[in-house]
Amino acid sequence: MSGPGQSSAVAGRSSAEYRIEDLAHASGATVRTIRAYQDRGLLPTPERRGRANMYRDTHLARLRQIADLLDRGYTLASIKELLEAWDTGRGLGGVLGLVAEVHGPWSDERADRITLAELNTRFGGSPYDETVAEAVELGVIERIPGQDDEFLVPSPHELAVVVELYAAGVPLSAISHHLTELRRQVEQIASRFLEFTTEHVFARYLGHRRPTDLYAADAAAMVRRLRPLAQHTIDAELACAMRTFATRHLQRHLGADTPLASETSTSATPKVDLPTETIRSVQRLVGPENVSAFIAAAAEREVQSRTLDALAPSTG
Repeated sequence: MSGPGQSSAVAGRSSAEYRIEDLAHASGATVRTIRAYQDRGLLPTPERRGRANMYRDTHLARLRQIADLLDRGYTLASIKELLEAWDTGRGLGGVLGLVAEVHGPWSDERADRITLAELNTRFGGSPYDETVAEAVELGVIERIPGQDDEFLVPSPHELAVVVELYAAGVPLSAISHHLTELRRQVEQIASRFLEFTTEHVFARYLGHRRPTDLYAADAAAMVRRLRPLAQHTIDAELACAMRTFATRHLQRHLGADTPLASETSTSATPKVDLPTETIRSVQRLVGPENVSAFIAAAAEREVQSRTLDALAPSTG
């Protein structure tokens, strides 16, 4: 017969039984925490055995589920709602798998950390209060409770973009305004994509208020398949749009300034569309502000060279 502080198997029962101290030891929770969960209704009522409450494997499994959800950032109130909604005797494996797929990262990028010294270095040695306050306001870094010299970086790629824009001379206030507006537009795109996939893909799962583990697992697999599609679509469309609009903008700028499109000619001068790679090469050579003058000078020199060649006597 089991003594105090030990789990015991009761004759005729296949699952173990625990006193509260044993349950605390097996689950890693404290006795106080277990009693608090009972008071909140997160744990099933234990069986009364004489003067002691006896807990079973179901209580141990529930404690581990609660710990897992707490690690994922859920509050006790939201955990209670989730457990009550899905506690139908079928288990939570499939449901928690679906929750994990939706709540998990939607890109391959991983969060990182950055020290205060590294942050100031990236922003050109800006003062502590300006750098941190603006970066936190942008959401590109987050404070870590209890640590003043280290910060969480949810998206290292986004931080890199902000650093590059700042290094190019864009004020942090302008970057903040730009990102705020951009996020609103991206949220609209995300909402439309979600509505689209819900209507055409996930509608068949929504008709089951409490789907079985099989349905939940199937939905989780579908989320896993479709997750990268939104980002891939946006990447492709954004790349195409940027190329189109950037090319138009540059051609419009050159067309307005360069003598190649001058209106002084007696006849209509056709607009010359230079290859994008040529324009980029000129920019790298003389800088964006001197592109028009360089192209005009190069064209003029070529015209003069050909004229001189025509006037030179033939040596043949």
